[in-house]
Amino acid sequence: MEGTAVAVVVVAALLLIVLKSGMRVVNQVERGVVFRLGKALPAHRQPGVTFLIPFADRMRKVNVQVATMPVPTQEGITRDNVSVKVDAVVYFRVTDPVRATVEVQDYVFAVGQVAQSSLRSIIGKSDLDDLLSDRERLHEGLALMIDSPAAGWGIHIDRVEIKDVQLPESLKRSMSRQAEAERERRARVITADGEFQAAQQLANASRIMSDTPEAMQLRLLQTVVEVAAEKNSTLVMPFPVELLRYFDRAVKKIDVEIGEKGQERRVVPEQQAPEEEQQASEERQQAPEGKQQASEGVEQG
Repeated sequence: MEGTAVAVVVVAALLLIVLKSGMRVVNQVERGVVFRLGKALPAHRQPGVTFLIPFADRMRKVNVQVATMPVPTQEGITRDNVSVKVDAVVYFRVTDPVRATVEVQDYVFAVGQVAQSSLRSIIGKSDLDDLLSDRERLHEGLALMIDSPAAGWGIHIDRVEIKDVQLPESLKRSMSRQAEAERERRARVITADGEFQAAQQLANASRIMSDTPEAMQLRLLQTVVEVAAEKNSTLVMPFPVELLRYFDRAVKKIDVEIGEKGQERRVVPEQQAPEEEQQASEERQQAPEGKQQASEGVEQG
């Protein structure tokens, strides 16, 4: 009886050792791929406690969380012949642990190489403006290019984003000058538009004030109130604009009258000159006749 009890205890201990050696724990974020005698089983092990056949099964755990992999900076030439340096980041996760373990040796390294080559390819197919402004479309195209081979490895590409685009210093200066010129152009257009609108409002206000002279008086009184509110030593004397216009018309009328009188003075001497010449010629004609009569009287005497 004692020998039987000892044998039972030994067998139970051996069973516990065997069970312990074959017991594995799979975490929630992992999946277990079992190789039985070197052949991968088609079904992977779910999270929790799982049992393997000692000396026959070997399990490899695969993380199914979303992995973040930065893509090293890639230098390339865009379609419009601009040399740029672009880096990106790839978000992916394993959807089929068995294929990710069997089909590819190191799926993380494989995805990284595909991402680098796809990034260089997308740089050569795009313009500089697309890299700087239309990144959403480039992200979709880049994710599609990486997902095509990765889908056969049991990997799904969640998202690909371009982080930074490094430009040459000369191109940066050119773009800064272009942006400055564009901002100056917009500022001038806005200023001109504001002046145009202000001119329109002033024209409308002037028409209203011309129809209602009382509005001008009210505006003048408002200006006086605004100046007096500043508590300064400025003395404002309202002077009607109509009085200035009256003086202006009076001055123009006086100038016109003076000009007409000057013209008359110049015209009168010109008209009298021929009459004086005619009288002088008549006197010269009468002078020889007087001399002739005097000589005849002397001869008769």
